[in-house]
Parts: sequence; C-alpha cells; structure tokens
Amino acid sequence: MITTISNSILTANINHTGAELCSLKDNSNTEYIWSGNPEFWGKHSPILFPIVGTLKNNSYHYNDQKYNLSRHGFAREMNFELIDKQENSATFSLTSSDETKENYPFDFELHLIYALENASLKIEYKVINKGASKMPFSIGAHPAFDLPGDFENYSLEFENEEPLTFHLLEDGLISNVTEQVQLDKKKLHLNHKLFENDALVFKKLTSKAITILNKSKPILKVNYKDFPDLGIWTPPNAPFICIEPWFGYSDTVDTFGNLFEKEGIQVLDSYETFKSQFGIEIL
Repeated sequence: MITTISNSILTANINHTGAELCSLKDNSNTEYIWSGNPEFWGKHSPILFPIVGTLKNNSYHYNDQKYNLSRHGFAREMNFELIDKQENSATFSLTSSDETKENYPFDFELHLIYALENASLKIEYKVINKGASKMPFSIGAHPAFDLPGDFENYSLEFENEEPLTFHLLEDGLISNVTEQVQLDKKKLHLNHKLFENDALVFKKLTSKAITILNKSKPILKVNYKDFPDLGIWTPPNAPFICIEPWFGYSDTVDTFGNLFEKEGIQVLDSYETFKSQFGIEIL
C-alpha cells in the first residue's frame, strides 16, 4: 500500500512496507528518488533499525542468549501502520511483537514522520522504549538519489572543507584501516572507483549537510545535523548515490558481540523516547 502526501511544490509516496519513501517529485514531475530497479538495487530509501550495517556473524548476545539479526535489521521489511495522515504529512508506526522479539528481545515503538515544508521533505525518527530495561539500538537512513546521465558529471558538495577519512569495510565489518579522500573546494567528484570496496563510512564529520551537484548546478541538499555518522554508497555502475545519515554503523572486526558495548550504539532508558530528523531539500 502507498500513501501520498503533497504540497504546492512536492509530492512524496511512502510504501507501508518499511514506511519507505519510494518517490519524491517536484511540480515539474522531476523524480529525485531512485526507481528501485533490482538490476542494481531493489530499494529506494529503507529505514535501518534496530541496527545499522552488519553484525559480526550476523548475531549478538543478550542475557546469555544468542540472537540473530541480519544486515540493517528487520524494520525495512515489515509492514508499518499509518497512524496519522494530513495532506502534507504522514506518520507510520511499527510496534514490537513476538516476531520481532525472536531477533530483538525489546519492547519498542518506532515512528517515521514524513512532512513536506515548502521545497523540503522532513523525515523524523522516533524510537520509544516501552520496556522496563535499557534498550540498545542503532537507526539510520538509506535514501538513494537518482543520477540520470553520466555519473561522473555529479559531485557532492560538503558543508565544510575537511579531510574525508573513511573506514574500510572487511566482509561488511568496520576494519582498522582508514583511507582519505581530498575535497576540491568542498566537492567530492563522483566516480565508481570510489566505491569499489563498498560504502564510504565516516564517523563524526563536521559537515552536517551535503549538496548534490550536476556539473555546477545544485540539485538537492541533504541536511542531517542530528546525526553523528554517515555512509555514502552506490553499487557498481549504478546511476544513483546513497547519502546515509546514521546513528551507529557495522560491527568492528574485533567485536565480541555484546550489543550494549557495540561501537556507535545508542542506549535508551526504560520508557524514554529518542528523536532525530533529517531533511531533503530540492534546490
């Protein structure tokens, strides 16, 4: 099922499966979100919860019990309930169940709130710990932006001029090896060789906004001031780029499987609520 929200400038479609943004168009009918062509990647903008990235051996331990949790968690595959709908906004909810507790033994409610404001789409995450114990989690966005034409005509302009030190992945895990790419007047010029070893994973960037440029023309800006971590990714030869604000990332190669001690993890106290928001601004 698809829910549509709109204002005088933008129209967004959200799939109830995963509460996933699957289309964002302006009033000239330009599409900004990747089509989901499975030849490259069959998603559009999945929610990453209750983990971001990959756990070592796809598992962790809690209260002396082993749990299995696949890459990026389960929320992106589950059906969300539409709990509020206005012309320019929609709120979706996923609540813990016997099914989720097989892999993640915590009582939670997850809300995704989409709201159009002028030429921006605001996406808010709300995580509610509904249980009596502390709850560890990561959460992140994975929007894929359509880049028609020559991929190398595009660049990413960072908010600040800074060295981009990223962590190399080893079998999907964060290795102890880092590399660095240099910005050219705040710009990272795109080419597929950048991603031949998978995603670029950044911890604690000072830049909290990235603008996609086609040659010198700004297309859209992703604002993510609430988020400490970031991934940038595209698969081989694909005509899109993912700009992914995160709280957390994959396990490190030397992790021991305790979710509470996982690098980048968030821990929410009993009956407390976590909120974060990012925005997609059409330029």
